Amino acid sequence: MKEDILINCTPQETRVAVILNGVVQELHVERSASRGIVGNIYVGKVARVLPGMQSAFINAGLDRAAFLHVADIWEERSNGAPTRPIEHILSEGQSVLVQVIKDPIGTKGARLSTQISIAGRLLVYLPHDPHIGISQRIENEAERKNLKEKLEQIRPADETGGYIVRTVAETASEADLAADVRYLRKLWHDIRAKALTSGAPSLLYQDLSLAQRVLRDFVNEDTARAIIDSRENFQKLTAFATEYMPNMLARLEHYTGERPLFDLYSVEEEIQRALARRVELKSGGYLIIDQTEAMTTVDVNTGGFVGVRSFDDTIFKTNLEAAQVIARQLRLRNLGGIIIIDFIDMENPEHQAAVLAEFNKALSRDRTRMTVNGFTQLGLVEMTRKRTRESLEHVLCEPCPTCQSRGVIRTGRTVCYEILREILREARQFRDAREFRILASQGVIDLFLEEESQSLAMLGDFIGKPVSMQVESSYTQEQYDIILT
Repeated sequence: MKEDILINCTPQETRVAVILNGVVQELHVERSASRGIVGNIYVGKVARVLPGMQSAFINAGLDRAAFLHVADIWEERSNGAPTRPIEHILSEGQSVLVQVIKDPIGTKGARLSTQISIAGRLLVYLPHDPHIGISQRIENEAERKNLKEKLEQIRPADETGGYIVRTVAETASEADLAADVRYLRKLWHDIRAKALTSGAPSLLYQDLSLAQRVLRDFVNEDTARAIIDSRENFQKLTAFATEYMPNMLARLEHYTGERPLFDLYSVEEEIQRALARRVELKSGGYLIIDQTEAMTTVDVNTGGFVGVRSFDDTIFKTNLEAAQVIARQLRLRNLGGIIIIDFIDMENPEHQAAVLAEFNKALSRDRTRMTVNGFTQLGLVEMTRKRTRESLEHVLCEPCPTCQSRGVIRTGRTVCYEILREILREARQFRDAREFRILASQGVIDLFLEEESQSLAMLGDFIGKPVSMQVESSYTQEQYDIILT
């Protein structure tokens, strides 16, 4: 099945949707004001060593001190040698080369590692580890052996590092692999050279932008098109593809239609649904999804679904449908960490096995590493999904001060961007309008007068119409109106 990748670019944010058979499967958002830092490499300074926790806090120049555990410290040692205590490895004030493996989430700082890995199109380079590994998603043993032999043949004689062959390299030629090796070695050489002349803390390497990562990591033989709605970014991605993945150039497409790209594929509606606590099932059942800092829980309910044969059959069919929907919601919402799923209780062990098999099948499409345990004695399914970046809700929403953080509302910046998109949509539809007036809460208007003033001015220049603002004190942060005159 072929999938389409939609890339919506504005100066403020980049949004990506992966569409399969007309249904949104994944959503990714990256904002210029709060870009993720996973993959970034820094020279950091040890701020504090905690022997009792076998960890250290590192000043990497971020808003909060970052966290480094002894298990994430790379040391060259012979097989079977125990890991040294962290107090024997690090000392306060010491400079250390680190890479971010988890973004700051909630009140927690970024998580770091000294085991550097740099991703290319086909390979992941491990400068400190001579190991050669093959992606577990490449299951054919003959192909795994062939790829390893190819890599060993093109590996430079002076190479002390190792490589992991990515899934997209399954059919790659020796020339393609060799080009990736050269690129990654040069990149690492530049990073080391910069480290020698940079004081701590300082940024040495920043990971690619979201649009470039999507091109590098998502576009493959199953991709029909990657559609970009910005000419500037289309040109940038074309240049990127020309250098690193020329065989994918034909799949890039510049969207120039009047209707917004995300509206055309109903992605905006899907984003709103992905922020809701309740998810409706086609059968009449529904899910309740709750995120907390410790874990995410998913509760399955039959709702208005009444089976045609028996109550057990009703429960079984609801759980089967829920298994597919939950797998998709995990990708859509980018939920990570510990996830507890409370399927409707099933007495029949065969039904339990069938639901678990359906769930694992639906999860096989996920690009993120995860583990799934069977049903516990309480009838719950426990799983973990690797969490490296903030969930969709944490990116688009913030705790609500009105309800003492028991719920969430969309941030003022999110509402600003919605207003900008709505004005652009209406400007295309109502070409005779002379002026657009924004009615919104004080906080949203303040953003337009300060941080987002340039965004508003750019939009006004683009549509060629004046845009005025008016505070409505009775409006909540999410409420707004746009008046055409």
